[in-house]
Amino acid sequence: MLEPRREPRLKSQRRLAVHMARSEAEILDAQRLRYRVFAEEMGARLPSAAEGLDRDLFDPWCEHLLVTEEDTGDVVGTYRILTGETAKRIGGFYSEQEFDLSRLNHLRDRAIEIGRSCVHPDHRSGAVIALLWSGLAEYMLRTRYEFILGCASMSMIDGGHSAAAAFIKLRDSHLSPVEYRVFPRCPLPLHELDHNAAPAIEPLIKAYLRVGAYVCGEPAWDPDFNTADLLMLLPASRADARYAKYFIARHLMRNAG
Repeated sequence: MLEPRREPRLKSQRRLAVHMARSEAEILDAQRLRYRVFAEEMGARLPSAAEGLDRDLFDPWCEHLLVTEEDTGDVVGTYRILTGETAKRIGGFYSEQEFDLSRLNHLRDRAIEIGRSCVHPDHRSGAVIALLWSGLAEYMLRTRYEFILGCASMSMIDGGHSAAAAFIKLRDSHLSPVEYRVFPRCPLPLHELDHNAAPAIEPLIKAYLRVGAYVCGEPAWDPDFNTADLLMLLPASRADARYAKYFIARHLMRNAG
């Protein structure tokens, strides 16, 4: 008897799971995805480009949050997490290469830094970002850290005009209190850019803002990635309860079956 013909599932329909990397092989898969997105797609200059990987000195000290396809095990989204205690041991957070974080010194031991966020181009419907944030929500509940900080990047493909316009738009409604303000080491020259350009607010920045994060000051220019980066800070006490419940519920649903 002939089996009924099965239509292949589209990638957007495949079941996804979120979890911490459990092996060096999974971390390598995440670094290959980062290389594909940052180097091949965005044109970043990476020291590890010859290996086809994006990796740096911070990776061995980080935990790596992954979204994978359950059928294939392919990594389709990733974040890395660096705790304040570990950052102190290695000399600081990654974002301190771009910003003076002196005003955040008092919360370092209660903070985690997230970074290197990227999603495979076939999975940019929003589901992967939602799963990554559900994993972060569960991590914060389990470890009892009180703050999330991290850089969120804006494209400089037009020379920085849309990034400058985006910051001007966000400044009025999402700028942090002065005690959380940070200062870029290589500032984006806002006064030289067109503030009337169409602002390009990236999905990652929108995700931060939806859960209640602050923009902690003016953007820094990252010449290696050719991006304008904002330092974002989310105090757990400020997190929007509706979204926190949503992200945690997604994590529990995905890991229940």
